[in-house]
Amino acid sequence: MGKKKAPQTGHDESSKPLGEVTVELSNCPVSWQKMLLLLSFKVFTLLISVALAVVFCGTALSGWTKGLVEELPSVFPAGLKPLWNSHTLIETQELQNLLGEVTQLRAEISSLKELTQMALESCVMTDWALKSSGATIDTQRTSQTYDCKDSSLWRILRFFWTASPPDTILQPNVFPGNCWAFKGHQGQVVIRLPARVYLTAITVQHITKDASPSGTIFSAPKDIAVFGVEADREEETLLGMFTYNVEKDPMQTFLLKNMLLPRAFSHVKLLVKSNWGNPWYTCIYRVKVHGKMASQKDSTQGQDK
Repeated sequence: MGKKKAPQTGHDESSKPLGEVTVELSNCPVSWQKMLLLLSFKVFTLLISVALAVVFCGTALSGWTKGLVEELPSVFPAGLKPLWNSHTLIETQELQNLLGEVTQLRAEISSLKELTQMALESCVMTDWALKSSGATIDTQRTSQTYDCKDSSLWRILRFFWTASPPDTILQPNVFPGNCWAFKGHQGQVVIRLPARVYLTAITVQHITKDASPSGTIFSAPKDIAVFGVEADREEETLLGMFTYNVEKDPMQTFLLKNMLLPRAFSHVKLLVKSNWGNPWYTCIYRVKVHGKMASQKDSTQGQDK
């Protein structure tokens, strides 16, 4: 005989309709809706807390930094103020030094331009005190030539010393020893020009220290006065006073006052008032006289005066 199936006492969930299952899920003791709501509340609370913390910390940090900056000078006044003053002083000194260097550089450039201009002018200007052009020395009005035989130096200098005549200064050959010397530190020379000339400038030339056998040029003229002189008159007109500087270019040109009140002269007098320290003699190597030759009419009028 076959066995009979026992009746099933449990419920078959799969055989229930979908609506009945949903109703039973919503009736659970801890529903999913409550869990989601609680979780959302916690997340929201956490976000609010973080935002408040950020705002508070940012405001506090800004205030703390500002307060620190404001309090630093009062907390460290002894250290910050001297440091700032020292920094300012250093910048001021550097600026003053820079301005001083600029001023000195401008002065040197100006002096160099002036020397260059004078050198160019002396090269291109006519030299009326040139022996080959007819200039001569008025020996009656010129100091005597220094004779070293009258000095104790003769025993030292006699082997290479040769006394040169005054017209040596009218020749372009400038080399050590080839100069005209007069006794002491004061003397004069009068140059007879080949024509009457409106004098504008005079050039004095000496050798350099490097060219001197002794390495010194104490015999060079220092303070000089220039006069315009008439041929047959004792009248002399001062045209300028200047200083020959041995530290500058060996050939130095000086402007004369005759440029303001033009007057033609037939003679030029060079009066040396001092030299650079030689007690026995003064040497003149080269003298150039510059100007414009007077016309025949001007020369005749000048001679009639």
